[in-house]
Amino acid sequence: MRTKIAATDSIKKPRVNVITLGCSKNVYDSEVLMGQLKGNQMDVVHEADKVSKDDIIVINTCGFIDNAKQESIDTILQYSELKDQGKVGKVIVTGCLSERYKPELQAEITNVDAYFGTNDLQNILSSIGADYKYELIGERLLTTPSHFAYFKIAEGCNRPCSFCAIPLMRGKHASKSIEDLVKEAKGLVRNGTKELILIAQDLTYYGLDLYGKRRLDDLLRNLSDVNGVEWIRLQYAYPSGFPMEILDVMNERDNICKYLDMPLQHISDNMLKSMRRGITKQKTTELVQEIRNKVPDIALRTTLICGYPGETEQDFHEMADWVEETKFDRLGCFTYSHEEKTHAHTLIDDVPQEVKEQRVEDIMEIQQAISFDKNQEKVGKTFKVLIDKKEGDYFVGRTEFDSPEVDNEVLLHASTNYATTGSFVSAKIERAEDFDLYGQIVK
Repeated sequence: MRTKIAATDSIKKPRVNVITLGCSKNVYDSEVLMGQLKGNQMDVVHEADKVSKDDIIVINTCGFIDNAKQESIDTILQYSELKDQGKVGKVIVTGCLSERYKPELQAEITNVDAYFGTNDLQNILSSIGADYKYELIGERLLTTPSHFAYFKIAEGCNRPCSFCAIPLMRGKHASKSIEDLVKEAKGLVRNGTKELILIAQDLTYYGLDLYGKRRLDDLLRNLSDVNGVEWIRLQYAYPSGFPMEILDVMNERDNICKYLDMPLQHISDNMLKSMRRGITKQKTTELVQEIRNKVPDIALRTTLICGYPGETEQDFHEMADWVEETKFDRLGCFTYSHEEKTHAHTLIDDVPQEVKEQRVEDIMEIQQAISFDKNQEKVGKTFKVLIDKKEGDYFVGRTEFDSPEVDNEVLLHASTNYATTGSFVSAKIERAEDFDLYGQIVK
């Protein structure tokens, strides 16, 4: 939850306060912006609890689904009201919502100083009185704990998924070069980063635009060779055209986590076809099995959509049965959001909201039982754990099978364990719940 804002005049020097909403791609973009501002000798903070009358507020918005859009609008209104009250200086809006709805936002919320899109970094800097510094490419001011960083390898997406507005907001897929990414990784390591969480709208498309072929496997080898990178984690892999060679690299390299986030969205052939996913139930099932055969101890995470237009009870039960059979290690589920200018918006949003929500609840209930059983299998075993924070009476960490914010955590009671944030420890699991593991550090 966002911290309630209090006003203060204790900070005399104007500063830039960056507010980040939405996904890890937005986190990355905010960090790049903040790195440029710092390079311009500007005072920059991230989501400061208190604001000053001279503050420049930059809101990096999300425009993906209804709830995220509403949060972004509420945040813009919150800060524009503070501006009206003379409690902040400028309010600048950027990100996906601004890219997608700029004319509407300008008409409705008129006291915002400027609206920018997702690829307007240089213009944002100029509006704040800063220069874009090419020598800072790859430099960022991390908003995550320094020991892990989201690592964006490409922007945009070429996939035609019917429900998704990302191409409207982020444009076509554009890979970064292997050389630039290695340079960025080395810079992060120098500042204490140990885990790179690879993100893009579609990791598996990486390289096709730059090199004429998929080169995620080559990128992984090059990043794995960077001294000091202890974990590399893969998020957002697309199933159609999945490059199986990346699994060979996963097996070859100890510092590539046996973890894969592959959003599958549905399993009913009717739904997959309407969603324009380019894959069938049979091919999806075969792909999951092939991945598990190649990397037997891999943790597979997926996300699913409930209530897509035309989803029948039969379609839903087919997906629920498949979730129960497939037993994903990690799973998230969302209600369908009817997004303007997407292909699916031409369809009738005919599943009632309460039915969508009940279906999500039913899927997550199945997954909760699966997660409990899988966690029980870990009791008595010892795992390498990265300590993320100390919270209350516990040191809180993760295994290689867990991504921050969305997956399971390992809790080590501070009365009998000692660790430092950002360190790796060996922990023996003593008991397990649905989504949490409890353990003891072993020497």
